[in-house]
Amino acid sequence: MQVQSVPLGSVTIGPESWRDGTVRSIRRAERLVRQTRAGRSGTCSRPQSCSAAARFTPKRTDCTAETNEDKITGEECGESRDCVCKNKMLRPQTTGAMFPSGSQRAPLAPFPPTSLREQCAGASVAMASEYMRRVREVEGQLRRQAGRVTQEGIKLERERGHLERMLRSIRTDLTVNSRSSEGRTRRPSAAETERDGADYLLSCERRELAQLKQDLEGALRDTLTQLQALGQSSRQLLDCASERARVLELLPHSGSAGGHGIAAQAYNKTDPVSPFTPECKQVLEFSTLTVDQSQLLREHVRQMLTSAIARQKAVHRTVNDGLVKKIAETISLQQNLTLMSAATRQAVFRKQREINCIRHSHDRVQGPEYSGDVLSREKLNRPLVQVYHRHPGTQLPEAAHLIQGSAVLQRCLMSSEGELARLQRACLQLLDDQHGKRVAAQVDSAVIRMRRQQVDKRAMPSALQQGACRSQLPLSCIQLGSKQQREVMALSVL
Repeated sequence: MQVQSVPLGSVTIGPESWRDGTVRSIRRAERLVRQTRAGRSGTCSRPQSCSAAARFTPKRTDCTAETNEDKITGEECGESRDCVCKNKMLRPQTTGAMFPSGSQRAPLAPFPPTSLREQCAGASVAMASEYMRRVREVEGQLRRQAGRVTQEGIKLERERGHLERMLRSIRTDLTVNSRSSEGRTRRPSAAETERDGADYLLSCERRELAQLKQDLEGALRDTLTQLQALGQSSRQLLDCASERARVLELLPHSGSAGGHGIAAQAYNKTDPVSPFTPECKQVLEFSTLTVDQSQLLREHVRQMLTSAIARQKAVHRTVNDGLVKKIAETISLQQNLTLMSAATRQAVFRKQREINCIRHSHDRVQGPEYSGDVLSREKLNRPLVQVYHRHPGTQLPEAAHLIQGSAVLQRCLMSSEGELARLQRACLQLLDDQHGKRVAAQVDSAVIRMRRQQVDKRAMPSALQQGACRSQLPLSCIQLGSKQQREVMALSVL
């Protein structure tokens, strides 16, 4: 209720000092009522009091009385203002700010309500609950990120197992390669132990497998390093989540942790004393970067495994094909040696019969060993020859022809015996070569059987093998020298 000043009558009864004192008392009371009425702050309402004083001003005033009145009014206003300021300093200043919903009226009471303690406790509970909910959002985000890091670690661990299995397979292939090279040194003759196209293919396979082993070992080291980084990131996330969860003991677990959009907006701003601290932001960013790096590494490892399987199969198949071609060449030479050795034996037998005939003819030309066995018609002192030799220059050529024929037969016999010896030596050499080719073919066949038996096709998952089969590498992927290429081409032609 607003105080209204009542106008005084114009009739003056009694002295003016008595009336002025009464007017001053009324004004002072009016001013105090206005200063202390409900819904107003303890400030001096000088304009209103001045207007009220104007309404209480009598018609006939004295300058001296007015001046004294103004002085008293100013002093009283100053005293009342000082009292109000002191009261303001002593009273709590957060009453209106803390409880905006305590009263629906615009003006506020100059003193706290009776439920101040309950309202303070409620505000504290609301503030703590809001902080806990935001902390739960942060904790949920940290634990979800830790779960993603764990899943990425499981996938990367699977790729690490594939790498280790692939390395075991390559080490096995290197062992098979060394055993193959060692087995091919057991070929019998010196001619068979010379380096050929198959040996060059084995050396190329060894270099290719060694390069693959080196690349996969480097990828395995990177994978182990990335696994350590994922483990460190997961531990940091769980540590931060555990540290954030220290204020969630009194919060019910069945409640919702809040929407992801609100949480994402709240995560943009960090504060050391807020639910989302700079440490949490740093750990989340590090984990996201680590997960992205792990995904890229997994893709790189998968491509490397697929390429390694394709290269391993290509080089293994190339060496096997080279050994098969070498075996086919050896068997073809062995068959040619068999045919030639048979023809040589036939020539030896023919030459032996010819030598026997020449020796028989030479023996017949020489005549009998005993002179008593010489026939009468063969003797040079028979009567007809003696009569013919009576004239000079009548010598018969019978003796010269016999001597010449004997010499020719002797030379033919010696030449045929030399040819027979060479044929026999060639036949023995052919038989030796045939035996060497047969043993070499057996050795190469044993090497191929060993290579096919030692290859474990179940060493890698079928998905990687199918991916490698779709990207088979040709023979040109193996880097060979010019001489090696010529020998490989010669093997392929054979």
